[in-house]
Amino acid sequence: MRGMNSASVDLIYLDPPFNSKTNYAAPIGSAAAGAEFKDTWTLRDVDAEWINLMEARHPSLYRMLLAAMTDSDKSYLAYMAVRLLELRRVLKPTGSLYLHCDPTMSHYLKLLLDAIFGRKAFRNEIIWSYQRWTGATRHFQRMHDVIFMFARSDESQFNQLLEPHSPKGLHRHKGRNRATTFQDGKADQTYVSASGMKAMRDVWEISYLNANANERVGYPTQKPLALLERIIMASSNPGDVVLDPFCGCATTLVAADDLQRSWVGIDISPKAAQLVVSRIEERQGLFRDIIPRRDIPQRTDLGQLLSYNDAANRKHLYGEQGGSCAGCREHFKPQHLEVDHIIAVAKGGTDHLSNLQLLCGHCNRVKGDRGMEYLRAKLQLAA
Repeated sequence: MRGMNSASVDLIYLDPPFNSKTNYAAPIGSAAAGAEFKDTWTLRDVDAEWINLMEARHPSLYRMLLAAMTDSDKSYLAYMAVRLLELRRVLKPTGSLYLHCDPTMSHYLKLLLDAIFGRKAFRNEIIWSYQRWTGATRHFQRMHDVIFMFARSDESQFNQLLEPHSPKGLHRHKGRNRATTFQDGKADQTYVSASGMKAMRDVWEISYLNANANERVGYPTQKPLALLERIIMASSNPGDVVLDPFCGCATTLVAADDLQRSWVGIDISPKAAQLVVSRIEERQGLFRDIIPRRDIPQRTDLGQLLSYNDAANRKHLYGEQGGSCAGCREHFKPQHLEVDHIIAVAKGGTDHLSNLQLLCGHCNRVKGDRGMEYLRAKLQLAA
C-alpha cells in the first residue's frame, strides 16, 4: 500500500486476522486447498520499527499499544495500526472503510479506528448475525461478527438500502405512501413506504456459508457474497475502486466485479492469488481483465521530488533533528551527517521528506538497508 497514490480508492473492506489464537487451513480437496494461516501473535511477528514510528509520529496510537493487556494483543494492534494508517491515506474524501472483526479484538480495533480516522468519522457498528450448528456451552451462543464503518469525511458516498418492514410496522402504516428525502446529506423527512420497505438497519441477518453452499471454495474464513454485495452497493457506485487488503479467496473482488466496480486485492498467500484469477475467470470468461503483480507500485502523486540527498532536504532534516543523529543521538556538524531512508526504497519507501532522516556515518554503515530496530539493537550491544 505504500506504493499506492493517496486518495485513490473509493471503498475499503478488510477482513483481517482477528487474533483468535487459532490456526486455519483449507480442507484437502477443496478449491482453496493449501491456503493456511496462523492467527496467534507474538512480538516476534511485528517489525519493532512500526512501534518506534508510532511513538514518534502517532502518540495517540502509541498510547493505545501501551494499554494492550498482553504482548500478543500489542503485536496484533501494531500490525493493524500501520496498515490502517496507510488505508486512511489511500481513501478518497468521499470514501468509506468497513473493518470486519469479531468480539475477540473489536473493542481495541474501534479505539484504533477512532485514533486514526477521528471519533466523528464513525458511522456504524454493523452486526452480521447468522446461525449454525453448535455444541452446548456455559454462555449464550456467539452468533455474530462486527463490522465497523468509518467515513473519510462528511462527503462520504452512501446509497440508502432498503429492507422489508416488519409485519407489525407494515400494518401500523398501512395505506401510507411515503419515502425518505435528504437535504445537504441530512434526513429532511422520514416516512414509511406503503410497499413494505424501510431504511436498512445496522443488524444484518445473512446466512453463514455452510459446507454445501455453491459459492464455497473451502477457504477457512470465507464470507458470503451477499454480505459484500450489500457493503459495495451502499458505499460505492459503478466504476468506483474497491480495495480489499486481505482479499483471501477473493469474495470482495468477485462482488465488486459483478457490480461493475474496479477493484484491487492484496494478499500474502500465493493460493489467494490463484483464487482471485480462478473465481473472476469463472465469471468473466477467458478474456478476464486482471493485472497480477508482485512488485511494489510507484506513487505518482507526490509531484517532482527532490533527490533524497538534496541540500534542501539536508537543511530541513538538520533543523528538525536539532543536529543530532537519529540513531546514536550524538550531535554532529552538518557535513558529518548523511541522509537515510527510514523505510528502504526496496520495501516501498519513497524519497519524500517524511521518509528521510539524518544518520552519522557510523550509524548509516551499521544500519545499511535494514530497519532502525536493527541499528538500535546493535548500538545497545555496543554500549
